[in-house]
Amino acid sequence: MAKEITGYVKLQIKGGQANPAPPVGPALGQRGINIMEFCKSFNEKTKSLMGKPVPVVITVYKDKKFDFVIKSPPASHFIKEAAKLKGGSKEPGRVIVGSITLKQAEKIALDKMKDLNAFDLKEAVKIISGSAKSMGIEVKD
Repeated sequence: MAKEITGYVKLQIKGGQANPAPPVGPALGQRGINIMEFCKSFNEKTKSLMGKPVPVVITVYKDKKFDFVIKSPPASHFIKEAAKLKGGSKEPGRVIVGSITLKQAEKIALDKMKDLNAFDLKEAVKIISGSAKSMGIEVKD
């Protein structure tokens, strides 16, 4: 018989740096999850993504056990990394703060493919290009 699910918790935590401090502690504590057990297993699985923001979806079961699924870092993180910027434009659409090449957009799309809602690479590149444009970063051929 399948375990009964009581809810889901979605968080974005820096890879390899989960600790009981907010936002992790309060979010998991109110569900009755062992916070240190989560932190240890999350940090172990995200060592390769050290310091990068990592979205995670935690499934909470009735018996206070949990599973979690680690997603790839947000497209905006990869775009800022490729453009060598700290942040996007304060006025996207008006002020362009940087640019990335189409090749860089393709590489980001390949990295994000499993989390994107696209059938092929061409469509995934369009999604990444749209994200870049909304950050005030242009994609050059």
